[in-house]
Amino acid sequence: MKSLRYSLAIAALVTSLSSYAGEAKIKWHDLDDYTDARPANEVKGPFHKRLVKNFNKHFSREAENLPEGYVFNAEITNLDLAGDVRFGMNEIRVIKPIYMPKINFTYSVTDAEGNVVSEGEADLKDMQFMDRIRSPRANEANYYDFRLISSWFEKTLLPELGIEPKKAYR
Repeated sequence: MKSLRYSLAIAALVTSLSSYAGEAKIKWHDLDDYTDARPANEVKGPFHKRLVKNFNKHFSREAENLPEGYVFNAEITNLDLAGDVRFGMNEIRVIKPIYMPKINFTYSVTDAEGNVVSEGEADLKDMQFMDRIRSPRANEANYYDFRLISSWFEKTLLPELGIEPKKAYR
């Protein structure tokens, strides 16, 4: 009986993973041209590479909520990370309510046949980003920025496509 239950659970997991497996393709401009993609106490080149890698990974995680074969394409036109870099003995990113995260991008979503099912521009900002309940992830790098993106996927894009989100970044 236990093995049957485990088999059914594994089958359900595999089925749910295969039915939701969209992907993300993100285009970036020169990070020096964005409002705030500055490193704190770190070398700019490696910081920018890690920043792009982490944002791409997060967009990909959110795109997994799309049906198999769907592609979320975005071109990041501006980025203003949560916080502000303060200069002194050590450069640090100070997170305060007045330094809200903002991200602007154009996007399109294509289905498995390559048909555009959604497109537009997103101008995201969260003026109350520090007033929300903090999750255990709140100390991760770019937590507030990623939460902004996740919220947009969950509250705007997925409902527009008639899709129930499977997982959220909290």
